[in-house]
Amino acid sequence: MNHRKTGRRLGRTTSHRKAMVRNMVTSLLEHERIVTTTPKAKEVRKVADKMITLAKRGDLHARRQALSFIRDKNVVAKLFDKLRDEYMDRNGGYTRIIQTGNRTGDAAPMAILELVNYQEESATEDEN
Repeated sequence: MNHRKTGRRLGRTTSHRKAMVRNMVTSLLEHERIVTTTPKAKEVRKVADKMITLAKRGDLHARRQALSFIRDKNVVAKLFDKLRDEYMDRNGGYTRIIQTGNRTGDAAPMAILELVNYQEESATEDEN
């Protein structure tokens, strides 16, 4: 029985799953938008929201906690400098999941996971 067990296994071992979530959170915070399957997006969203909450706290201990999970100093610097200011007045709900249909190869449900304040850079450059 799977009572009182939270989270999805995603068909991976624990170490593989942790590494995958770390990489996806790092990519999400770096690029502010990623395309993945819906179950993965739902798992990554939980951790990404926690990382942004750590950044909003902003103290040294929170930065070290984020570094222990993200492992990329440039992404942590972006999180604590740029993204922190964008989400300071927001109480949770920093990410959104947009369903995009099924993947053609295996019919897996796909989704776009993006930060709420995400803006396409190419669209603003084309107008100018």
